[in-house]
Parts: sequence; structure tokens; C-alpha cells
Amino acid sequence: MDAAQQEATARARELQRNWYGEPLGALFRRLIDDLGLNQARLAGVLGLSAPMLSQLMSGQRAKIGNPAVVQRVQLLQDLAGQVADGSVSAAEATERMEEIKKSQGGSVLSNTTQTTTGSGAPTVKRVVREIQSLLRSVAAAGDIIEAADTLAPTHPELAEFLRVYGAGRTSDAVTHYQSHQS
Repeated sequence: MDAAQQEATARARELQRNWYGEPLGALFRRLIDDLGLNQARLAGVLGLSAPMLSQLMSGQRAKIGNPAVVQRVQLLQDLAGQVADGSVSAAEATERMEEIKKSQGGSVLSNTTQTTTGSGAPTVKRVVREIQSLLRSVAAAGDIIEAADTLAPTHPELAEFLRVYGAGRTSDAVTHYQSHQS
């Protein structure tokens, strides 16, 4: 890979970090490991071609252009967390991946049973991810930060919200939310 290609790849990974919280290669490898998939199976569940998934993972492409695919990524991240904490078995995970594969996207905000607590209320992490997805569907993280900086002098609370939920990592936003619920 020549210097120009290396620079383009580094830029794509930085954009991915801004848009998705981390480079897609790391995110997809974690999903592959956590859910026991291979790249071809992950591509199929997401609704991407195997070459497109490879290009996203390697940094040859920066952005997932289809919002339904972004939503499927989020659903798979939630599922991987549920498998990790033992609340979903491997067999259930396989069934859910088939449901995710068939999902058409649509509204960024969803209310499915897999994203709720036993009481039927959405989990904090799911709500945070839905807010992030909504904000990121209309602007890149850099644009959200710029908007927050513009708003900060007159609306500091809104600026903080945009920085944390629009441009921050999911884990930081969950912590922020929980710290403000006392």
C-alpha cells in the first residue's frame, strides 16, 4: 500500500470513529467473535455484499450508506451484549439474527421485545443508541460538535447533550444519563 492509500485508509478509519464510535473493522470483528460468525455470514445478516463488508472493515470505504444496515449493526451489538451477559442463548441468538436479517429498517426508533427490560421499558443503552443513531443519521460527529460549540454560549445544556449523545461513545452517554438520574 502506498502512502496515499495509507493516508486515505487512516482518514476513513477516523471518519468511522467519528460516525460510529470506533473503526468498523474493530466493531465488525467484535461482532464476528461475540456471535460466532464469519465475515460472509455477518455480511448476509447485515444485508451487505461480502466485498462491501471487507472494504468497510479495511478502511477502503468509510460510511455505511444504508440506514437500515446501520440499524442492523446496532441490533447485532445489542444481541452480542445479551449473549455475553447470558440473557440470550446461542440458539436464540441464531433465531434473532434471522429476524435482524429480515428487518427493513424504517424508523430509527424501535420498540421490539429484544430492546426492552422485563417491565417492557427500553433499556438505557438502547435508548442512548437510538438517540445517537437519530442524530448521526442527519449529521456527522464533527458537524454535531461544531453545532454544540455554536450553541454552548447560550444553551450549554443542549451543547453538552449534543456532544455526549451525538458525538460521544455509547458507554460514555449511558454513564452520563445514569449520573443525571438522581
